[in-house]
Amino acid sequence: MKKIEEFLTPTQRELFRKLTVMYKNATIRKGSYILVPGQAPVMLVAHLDTVHHQPVKTICRSDNGNILMSPQGIGGDDRCGVYALVTAHERAAVKPWLLFTCDEEVGGVGASAFCTEYGKGKMPKGLGDLKAIIEIDRKGRDDAVYYDCANTDFESYITNKGFKTQFGSFSDISVVAPTLGVAAVNLSSGYYNAHTQHEYINQKHLNTTIRKVVGIIADSVKPNFPKYEYIESVQFTRFGSRGSYSWGWEDWAYERSGKIVRLDGGEQEYEGLSDIPADIRPAYELLLDYGYYSMAELEDIRAAQGDQAITMLAESEFGDDYYDLIYGDADTEDMR
Repeated sequence: MKKIEEFLTPTQRELFRKLTVMYKNATIRKGSYILVPGQAPVMLVAHLDTVHHQPVKTICRSDNGNILMSPQGIGGDDRCGVYALVTAHERAAVKPWLLFTCDEEVGGVGASAFCTEYGKGKMPKGLGDLKAIIEIDRKGRDDAVYYDCANTDFESYITNKGFKTQFGSFSDISVVAPTLGVAAVNLSSGYYNAHTQHEYINQKHLNTTIRKVVGIIADSVKPNFPKYEYIESVQFTRFGSRGSYSWGWEDWAYERSGKIVRLDGGEQEYEGLSDIPADIRPAYELLLDYGYYSMAELEDIRAAQGDQAITMLAESEFGDDYYDLIYGDADTEDMR
């Protein structure tokens, strides 16, 4: 059994080479993706890159060994996912498909290359038999994010495994799932304070997800396991963004003051926000409202890195959509 440290210290290029040696039967596009064929009709997805500029040199563990951090940034997003894929593959009686991608953090580059090659028919046989796709690239312990996939039967199945539906902006399955026509979910992988130097990994939370994913793989080979097709959610474009939220974009607006206001006159409020400085409150509320962070996590980040870390987090999570969400129809070109 591999140790998680083996996946935290390599650079993306080094980890790519390591995985190509591990999986000699893989389909490889250098610098883009590694596709490992399987027998179970489930594909697991994770990306090899992190946002940190330095490779991990020092790993610190808590006294009980469960919490991992690094002065360089531990890179749990998404090295936790890579470790999870390798471990689930080892444990599964019937092996799942694996897709390791490069450069997710800069726009899903590897995933897009995979989709392009798939569209050209340059993929192994068997991908058409997939019944579900699972990415392991989400913070926390029991989140499930579906992006623009609105297959409620699949969501119910994942919920019954102990996960709670949350919302997110983008990950590799945002492009892979509609291309393959298969329902997909992004599950928690036990990292916290993503995109900061204070990121840490709770290995117990990661191991819980791995155990549940191994159970899903076992379910998938049963005769009564259905094929969960990709069903596109209703798209809302009020602020130039896309989402599958139950309340819908047309119901909400973010005023320049940062106060979240329902267009029907109601308000979404969080207790304690009166103490948050006005200049970071819009970003703070966005991160809360989309379920990315709890207030306790955001306060830990503020205490460690200052108020502007909140704005930087929101810009990182939402990308160009951040300015549209905050400023609405205002001319934001010079704000980016």
